[in-house]
Amino acid sequence: MNETFLQRAIERAREAESRGEVPIGALIVSAEGDVLAEASNETIERCDPTAHAEILAIRAAGQKIGNYRLTGTTVYSTIEPCAMCAGALVNARVARLVYGAPDERFGAVRSKFEICDSEILNHRIEIVTGVLEEECRKLMQDFFRERRYTRRP
Repeated sequence: MNETFLQRAIERAREAESRGEVPIGALIVSAEGDVLAEASNETIERCDPTAHAEILAIRAAGQKIGNYRLTGTTVYSTIEPCAMCAGALVNARVARLVYGAPDERFGAVRSKFEICDSEILNHRIEIVTGVLEEECRKLMQDFFRERRYTRRP
């Protein structure tokens, strides 16, 4: 199941890439296996630095279920969430996080910080890493390689 849902997140990431956004996609799935929300990065389009895929998916899922707590849900993200997104996942009481590639520069789940399972916070999230890792890593590498080559901002 992890690969199936993460593949959908990859599709959302590819949509973001086609719009010139950083190719990150996220999906939120209920404990029963229903997709509650799907999103991709929209920071450039919205002129909003908080419009990361995970944040947009959290907002949409909360609206859908009528609750800011996403208890029992699993978040699928193509890349390790940043500090902002990891903190939002903890605040939303997400049960589980599955991500594809680590983010050595900004990752706040395992790479730079360990926000999602920190003993000092009031909620811990089960973490699954490395699902479709190479595909997710390649998506990001190709995007930034092309960006450097064309010198796009």
